[in-house]
Amino acid sequence: MSEANSAVSDIRRATVDRVTGETSISLTLTIDGSGQADVQTGIGFLDHMLTLWARHGLFDLTVRAHGDLHVDEHHTAEDVCICLGRAIDQALGARAGIVRTAHSFVPMDEALALVAIDLGGRPYCVVQAEFVTPRVGQLGTDLIAHLFESIAFHGRFNLHAQVLYGRNDHHKIEALFKACGRALDAATRVDPRLGGAVPSTKGVL
Repeated sequence: MSEANSAVSDIRRATVDRVTGETSISLTLTIDGSGQADVQTGIGFLDHMLTLWARHGLFDLTVRAHGDLHVDEHHTAEDVCICLGRAIDQALGARAGIVRTAHSFVPMDEALALVAIDLGGRPYCVVQAEFVTPRVGQLGTDLIAHLFESIAFHGRFNLHAQVLYGRNDHHKIEALFKACGRALDAATRVDPRLGGAVPSTKGVL
């Protein structure tokens, strides 16, 4: 088993490679991108969600994942989100000059989702969402909260996600991922008024 990570802070890009006995993941994220995504995890619905997350957050994202899908999708989906969280953390570096906190409401037909983010370095995650179907495509709906937890904890940020209402589980989950991308885009933006300072009264995140 091995894991290697590299980041280039000046262009806010990171690559994370993770190889375990269950999965092999290679993921590259560029914070200041244009919404281009090339995601191949073997889990169609997860590919769809990460692609729209990147598009709405204007991130560039490349993912290649191979896992024990003959068992189930849990390990592959979890490890992809662990890598995504670590890439966010590495790409942001010291997080100097960023807006830091942001939120986004996103509707998807009858569903409405809210995601609020604080990139202050304190990992925490709260997900309030109820689903009526056990799966959407190849992805179990019981994994959705865990995937957001994996991103937030390994990305070292505070994430609160809520489905305010909705009927269709696909729409609810899609609204959550779009809202997450948009909130993260807003929180990672550089505010020139900060002059490169860390956005905290402590002077460090």
